[in-house]
Amino acid sequence: MKQRRTSKLLLILAAIVVLVLIWASSERRLRPAYISIAKFENKMRGIDGISAASLAEVKGDARRHSLLIRKGFGLFGKAKEAPEANFDDFVEIAEAVPDAILEIRYYSTYNFIGTRIDGYLQPTALLTREAADSLRAVSDDVMAKGYRLKIYDAYRPQCAVDHFVRWAADIPDTLMKPYFYPDLDKSVLFERLYIMEKSGHTRGSTVDLTLFDMATEKEVDMGGTFDWFGPESHPDFCGDPDFKDYTGDGSVSPAGRSITAEQFANRMILRSTMLRHGFKPLESEWWHFTLADEPYPDTYFSFPVQELK
Repeated sequence: MKQRRTSKLLLILAAIVVLVLIWASSERRLRPAYISIAKFENKMRGIDGISAASLAEVKGDARRHSLLIRKGFGLFGKAKEAPEANFDDFVEIAEAVPDAILEIRYYSTYNFIGTRIDGYLQPTALLTREAADSLRAVSDDVMAKGYRLKIYDAYRPQCAVDHFVRWAADIPDTLMKPYFYPDLDKSVLFERLYIMEKSGHTRGSTVDLTLFDMATEKEVDMGGTFDWFGPESHPDFCGDPDFKDYTGDGSVSPAGRSITAEQFANRMILRSTMLRHGFKPLESEWWHFTLADEPYPDTYFSFPVQELK
């Protein structure tokens, strides 16, 4: 009897430890701890503070370790084989959100690879019906403020992700480096998780987008381009996205870049509206949002991007 109680107690303690690790594995929780440790280590060496380069490296470590911990506990779910597409579950954004503007970068050659991406057969954008319904609410919200949504990407087939992986492994191919990753050596793209073998886009409820100002007839100035590989794309670059506070601190930028208070505020307009209508953000890309209650959290689809018939 005593052994059974001990075993149960150990199981309960183990469960508590796992829950604490899961709670602590968020990148946002790991990052301050990692920065504090790095500063302490520098102080022991007689160095005040932490350099921008070291800070960027520490943040990268926090992101990688967060993903590894969560993957280790199976928080991403087990990927299912992509079923035959049930197009009743997907809609074209142009139909579901008629006020949205489409600029499908992966159908064009203006993207970080410099060629049309596999699986993009037509310049359209698809989403699950649930995500599209929420995006329509976002569109109505920003339209009342004088904006339209501009869509860069939505559902992304697995073959497109595979294309990214092949390109990233081809180190000499740096055609678009000056435009999308001038501060990075291409060899670190896997290590820093800019390129991964799986993408949330492939589950059908993630969208990359920005705002278009109807008064100026131009994209809203976000202080950086879509698909820029670097800390300048992080929502917390030069500010605190949780409190919408602009700090102007661009010290993590390896090239000393910064964004203005207005550019940070523009990012926050997009972010707060998306969150208000059921989307969750990505901590490394200001333009990337996933429906929090996505209908296919474990399924990665393979059908191409084309108009639905």
